Amino acid sequence: MTAATDIANERLRKRFARWDQNSNGTLEQADFEKEAAQIAQAFGKSADSAEAQALHAAFAGMFRHLAVEAGAGADGMLSEEDFVRVTQKLMFQDGEEAFNTVLGPVMRSIVGLCDKNADGQINADEFVAWLGAVGVDSAQAADAFRQVDTNGNGELSIEELLEAVRNFHFGRLEVELLG
Repeated sequence: MTAATDIANERLRKRFARWDQNSNGTLEQADFEKEAAQIAQAFGKSADSAEAQALHAAFAGMFRHLAVEAGAGADGMLSEEDFVRVTQKLMFQDGEEAFNTVLGPVMRSIVGLCDKNADGQINADEFVAWLGAVGVDSAQAADAFRQVDTNGNGELSIEELLEAVRNFHFGRLEVELLG
């Protein structure tokens, strides 16, 4: 294994543990739904709001993709090993376009929750609020924003956010994005 693979494994296992909401050692669609609900709730959105529904659909779509790739079927369950294997494949073998296709809807829906001025990007305050919703300390989140804002314009595009998630998992970015 390479150093990038080792880092990715560690971070994916941490992500698995965070998403395994009922601590039963598997990921189910309900775990992803709970994550979406917690993020929406942190932004004061009701479960039936358009933003919460978009986030729910994005997380459900990501789960279905991972479950099908793991051979568990769209309604199946993922073990930690399955999750790490299929996510590594997505990151290391399938390429950036596939990664963006799977994670893009989640990023767009999170931006939809955070983006108070509806410009399609999130500023530092909105980013700190998002990371706070997943349990990241506000000082760490502010520092992360500075590192993720690669063009230095004070706003994060969906593309910058996707790049940050990829770079985090590849070990090229040392900011806490998982909560």
